[in-house]
Amino acid sequence: MATKPNAPSLPLEGIRVMDVTHIVAGPFCSMILADMGAEVIKIERPVIGERGRSNGPFIDGEDGASVSARYLGLNRNKKSVALDLRDPRCKAAFERMVKESDILLDNWGPGALRRLGLGYDVLKELNPALIYTSLTGYGDPEGPAPGPYSDWPANNPCVQGMGGWMTVTGEPGGGPQMVGDNIGDSVPGVWAALGTMMALEARHRTGEGAFVDMAMYDCMATHMTSTMPFYQATGMVSGRERNNMLSAQLALKAKDGYVVLAGAGGPEKWKVLWRFMDREDLIEDDRYLGIGVSGDFYMNNFVPELEAWTSVRTKAEVASQLTEIGYSMGIVQDQADLDQCPHLEARGMFINGGNNLGGMFRTLNTPIKIAGAAETPNIQPPFLGANNEEILCSIGGVSQEDLELMQSDGVI
Repeated sequence: MATKPNAPSLPLEGIRVMDVTHIVAGPFCSMILADMGAEVIKIERPVIGERGRSNGPFIDGEDGASVSARYLGLNRNKKSVALDLRDPRCKAAFERMVKESDILLDNWGPGALRRLGLGYDVLKELNPALIYTSLTGYGDPEGPAPGPYSDWPANNPCVQGMGGWMTVTGEPGGGPQMVGDNIGDSVPGVWAALGTMMALEARHRTGEGAFVDMAMYDCMATHMTSTMPFYQATGMVSGRERNNMLSAQLALKAKDGYVVLAGAGGPEKWKVLWRFMDREDLIEDDRYLGIGVSGDFYMNNFVPELEAWTSVRTKAEVASQLTEIGYSMGIVQDQADLDQCPHLEARGMFINGGNNLGGMFRTLNTPIKIAGAAETPNIQPPFLGANNEEILCSIGGVSQEDLELMQSDGVI
């Protein structure tokens, strides 16, 4: 008799995550796990919740309630339990929940859980199979690899600066500049998810949990994938100069914005481009074939000649035509362009994240695509404490009577 094929599933179904994180980096990590099917339980402070709930801009409902757009963008597919871990009853419930969980994510800051009597030594005793992932600015001061900065607090601008990114971003001759979005949070969030998955895979073989010590600084420094090898090979520090422009061009003006001409290649490829632009006269000058020229020559000579052609055409025309002759092209897009991108739409990259107020909140989906897997879930972010009864009266071991008393005492 033929058997029915297994129903599609997600890779982390059956995995329970205690999410003791806030703001961006930690919630970004736990969102990845939730999108992949894990049961993610946010542990938040009663009344005010995690700090990300107070970050604007806010979306307002007809009844006057409001919710943070930042919070909505990072907390889909999760549950929320409000617990004051300074209260012995809440701490006991938390410890029982740890015993029933696979992963605990923490980015409350160096030593925050330890000061509550919930350091890794205690967590490991409660659940030897627990994967404890600590995401801090510079590494846990009592983790496997403490450093001289481990007690420092950190955020997105700090680790962009410390990690070398601000040195190579911005205009030549200008001051250090941040990359415009929170990559100092989201990049470490991705690495924290990866580290957690590595530890979980090791547990499949050994049955033992692990302490995963993730530092935002480490993650950002690791992504200096061109400038650090260049320094090691030459001893020269890369800044915002334009000496590499022939292999990694800047944006060029089009009629309606900018395009990116990337990785032009050697002289033969430049010949193809100049012929296509009806500028065969430039082929006779080796400098316009990229031979022995500086970044300044590129900016002051190449760019004006290229823009004489690109600036009278639309972004789409330039990108399409130069792609056809073998160039790697991109269009410089803003958030409005991304929101209307047909390619992202076709890739299933947009979902309604919900806004808890009955409206739409269009947000970006997880980029992980696994053939044959179930679609990623799409459960709107939870109200603060929305799952108190469900979680605390099950794995938290709290009776209904005690739950009501804890509610009246304001500790949940």
